[in-house]
Amino acid sequence: MFISSAYAQTAAGGDMQSSLMSMLPLVLMFVVLYFVMIRPQMKRQKEHRAMIDALAKGDEVATSGGVIGKVTKLGDGYLGLEIANGVEVQLQRSAVVQVLPKGSIK
Repeated sequence: MFISSAYAQTAAGGDMQSSLMSMLPLVLMFVVLYFVMIRPQMKRQKEHRAMIDALAKGDEVATSGGVIGKVTKLGDGYLGLEIANGVEVQLQRSAVVQVLPKGSIK
C-alpha cells in the first residue's frame, strides 16, 4: 500500500562502453606505476649487475656495509677485499655498491 513496486530498468546498449570506462583508471594507474617505479628500478638493477660483472683485481670498492677496500681475489659469487695491510675479508659480490676511483684508499 505505501511501498511501491520497484521495476528493474534495462540498460540501453551502453553496457560494454561503461565496463571499458570503469577499467580505464586501473589500466592508467598501472601504466603510470610502470614508468615511475618499475622501469627505473629495473634499469638500476641492470647497471648494478654490469658493475659487479666488470669488477677486476685491484679495483677499490665500497660495500653496502660501508667497508672500503681493494679487491684481491675474485670468485663466482664471492670476492676477497683487503681492508688494511694484511687484513682481508671475504664478501659476496652483490655487497659491492660502488667502484671508487683509483687512489681513493691510501
